[in-house]
Amino acid sequence: MKIAIGSDHAGFELKEHVKNYLELKGFEVIDEGTNSVDSVDYPIFAKKVAEDVASKKTEYGILMCGTGIGMSIAANKIKGAYAALCLYPTMAKYARLHNNANILVMAGRLMGLTLAEETVDIFLSTDFNGGRHERRTNEIKEFEN
Repeated sequence: MKIAIGSDHAGFELKEHVKNYLELKGFEVIDEGTNSVDSVDYPIFAKKVAEDVASKKTEYGILMCGTGIGMSIAANKIKGAYAALCLYPTMAKYARLHNNANILVMAGRLMGLTLAEETVDIFLSTDFNGGRHERRTNEIKEFEN
């Protein structure tokens, strides 16, 4: 499975940890930056990851900034990108199960490494439930038109 990953300076350390974690598990990771803790503008990296996912270059994306809020807002502006801010594994479970999110957003300043790993694992291992939830996600997709 191919995953795009990106962060701003506040999410950089968590991004590096998650990237290494995923690579050790055998995932192919495309790192869209940033590459240091130097201050950068998060929308640049949200757009890169969201475009990778929306174009099907990757199956999923993972984004991180300080709180995850800015990345979520920015990524969701790209047609076909469905980013969900998940601070806990249970949020990641339902982001996939009910909302068919294709981008996981996490908070670099609010989450520890173990919690982030558990959240990533649940997000990537949970399938969309479909059914009544598919009707709702299709209604959301109509907003893009």
